Amino acid sequence: MKKEEIESTFVTGKIIGREKEQEILAQVFGSNRAEFVAVYGRRRVGKTYLIKNFFDSVNCVFFDVTGLQKGSLHDQLEEFAVQIGVTFYGGASITPRKRWRDAFEDLTQAISKLPKNKKIVLFFDELPWMATPRSKLLMALELYWNRYWTSDNRLKLIICGSSTSWIIEKIINNKGGLHNRVTRTIHLKPFFLFEVEKYLKERRIHLDLRQILNIYTVLGGVPLYWSYLRKGVSSNQCIGELCFQNNGPLVKEFGRLFASLFEDSKIYIDLIRIIAKHRYGIGQAALISQSKLPPGGTTATRFQQLEEAGFITSLVPYGHKDKGIYYVIDDEYSLFYLHWIEPNQKTISKKSTHQGFWLSQSKSPSWKSWAGIAFESICYKHIDQIRSSLKLDPGSIASTWRYVPRYEPEEAGAQIDLLFDCPDGTITICEIKCSESPFVIDKAYAAALQTKMAVFRKQTRTKKQFFLAMVTTFGLKPTMYSEAIVTNQVTLEDLFKEI
Repeated sequence: MKKEEIESTFVTGKIIGREKEQEILAQVFGSNRAEFVAVYGRRRVGKTYLIKNFFDSVNCVFFDVTGLQKGSLHDQLEEFAVQIGVTFYGGASITPRKRWRDAFEDLTQAISKLPKNKKIVLFFDELPWMATPRSKLLMALELYWNRYWTSDNRLKLIICGSSTSWIIEKIINNKGGLHNRVTRTIHLKPFFLFEVEKYLKERRIHLDLRQILNIYTVLGGVPLYWSYLRKGVSSNQCIGELCFQNNGPLVKEFGRLFASLFEDSKIYIDLIRIIAKHRYGIGQAALISQSKLPPGGTTATRFQQLEEAGFITSLVPYGHKDKGIYYVIDDEYSLFYLHWIEPNQKTISKKSTHQGFWLSQSKSPSWKSWAGIAFESICYKHIDQIRSSLKLDPGSIASTWRYVPRYEPEEAGAQIDLLFDCPDGTITICEIKCSESPFVIDKAYAAALQTKMAVFRKQTRTKKQFFLAMVTTFGLKPTMYSEAIVTNQVTLEDLFKEI
């Protein structure tokens, strides 16, 4: 498919953002070979919406089957047979098979009756739910992909699932018959700020950047959550309706979310609770100790699964290489739920929260402090926007750093929110501050910043040139101190830029 054909294909009116993902799908659809695509990402992030709406805009036969959560093998095969009848036989009733090998044979026979010039998309949504214990689904999939489907240039097989770790382990990194069979992967991530802004404009919801940021600290970039917004309400009204009214769609979302992803969800929720208590994250050894989980492969796998599912991020501080790994919560909704919704669950369930409940909470000092922490997390997700706004080399490495004195309590510690180690021998240290007006650097704060940089230089022993940048919501109010120590700055408007 030529570039101009790809562009005309993937720019659709139904899908907001996701340009890179749509371009991949256009290339897959336009190729002259069979394709095997694995799509994964956090639950509610819009994977199914993307695939269905994209292929609704092109001329193809679209076979779409979805795994049934907690469904038996019989249930899964029965649904598979129904969809074969709907797609290939005008809704005729097809007798369900008892094993996947026979079900895939029925699908292959149905495909063989289609015109040779007709492209066919097979979309297996929530495949992890379809692969029930002892069902041998993967064995059958290996057989039919390798023996029949891979030689049919019309076929585009798309595997999708919210159990990210399952898709990565069983499909992308498969060590058996599907090894190296995946031709393309799409890791669909939550919306960035600029995509949320596009989405709201498409729905004719008019909110300024600060209002969008307020909601983003609660919802993150999960498209489904943003679809609950109503026109003509403020950010605080929106949060109150979604999270603090008895029938609010996000009041009980947390438990449902984890139950749909993990068989023993309590273990994963307990881990999230521990990490959420530590503002600057928690080290791996401390997390294992506090969770009382045994050190070893199984526990490490659970950490990895939480990270792959988009709930946490593992970080290695500057200068530590592969040691000193620690974890932070990477999912805004989960963090908000644990700190704000859950403590008020009983009140919410008794319908005792009034419409102005969240408005009053949002004016409290504890919320302002919490919003500042959330803003730091959002900045980490928009590293590319920050790097671009600071005009730093694309090869600059983003990191964090902290120092806690162990042996000399009187010695000064330091926490650096974000830094960029640049190839030109410089380090740009970023201080992140969330405020309702231009931030003011006074004499005391300037001294604290200089102390922080001095501690960093001493402890890392670096000889590199330092630059100090401020990342704020509304910029800086010029003072003699800001002019003296700040070399560059990033504002909220910069975080909304499309990179």
